[in-house]
Amino acid sequence: MKIAILSRKASLYSTRRLVEAAKQRGHEVSVIDPLRCYMNINSTSPTIHYKGESLSDFDAVIPRIGASISFYGTAVVRQFEMKGVFSVNESVAITRARDKLRSLQLLSRKGIGLPITGFAHSPDDTEDLINMVGGAPVVIKLLEGTQGLGVVLAETSNAAKSVVEAFFNLDANIMIQEYIKEAKGADLRCFVVNGKVVAAMQRQGPAGEFRSNLHRGGSAKLIKITPEERATAVRAAHIMGLNIAGVDILRSARGPLVMEVNASPGLEGIEKATNKDVAGMIIKFIEEHAKPNKTRTKGKG
Repeated sequence: MKIAILSRKASLYSTRRLVEAAKQRGHEVSVIDPLRCYMNINSTSPTIHYKGESLSDFDAVIPRIGASISFYGTAVVRQFEMKGVFSVNESVAITRARDKLRSLQLLSRKGIGLPITGFAHSPDDTEDLINMVGGAPVVIKLLEGTQGLGVVLAETSNAAKSVVEAFFNLDANIMIQEYIKEAKGADLRCFVVNGKVVAAMQRQGPAGEFRSNLHRGGSAKLIKITPEERATAVRAAHIMGLNIAGVDILRSARGPLVMEVNASPGLEGIEKATNKDVAGMIIKFIEEHAKPNKTRTKGKG
């Protein structure tokens, strides 16, 4: 098979591992920077060009679309789909998962456990918004933030008001969530491939840090998840329409709570913590499911 990996850098761990896994299984693979792609959009023969050449004859595409290039990156994925190329995660599903507010609303509608979340437009409503999610301490998140950036823990109501007002003055879109104290700065990353949790790890923030992101100095270890946590992760990925997903879960007194569903989950942390060939599992999924014109996002919404 001929596989394209949409990635800004071939040297990134996740990209390198996918290239290695594809070549080990006998496939031809190309790493393509989505921002260097340009498109001819027409109703008869849509094309994609890259560095002066037309891209054609790919059997599958693996999108590794970062948050900073979501708009253009998903347009490139959509163009591949228009050409009948199988995408591991489809453009609609990626866009859906990348919008934090929309994804939480979709998960909520299907009864998935979530931290109580508030969203508002006016700073005049800040006090009621904080009370609505259970009062301080609260977690305040930028909707556009990734890898733990733009996430603040406000210990008191006054601190929360100050942070919210500062963000509003910057015209930033934020949401406020209840702080799950019993999680103790840890969360679970469940890696879902084709409706199954193929690997899971616990991420723990460093001392004094409530964010568990590995990019923020957190550590990871292999962990056994419960049947309820497994089912929650699988359902969350399915609701988003994602074949490949990293589902982040908090362990709370009322059961597993989904924080986020990631459409381009990194491979380094999960492979090193679990010693599993997750990249190989993704390539195997492509082998079993890639067919021309097989583009049909599940659970549109």
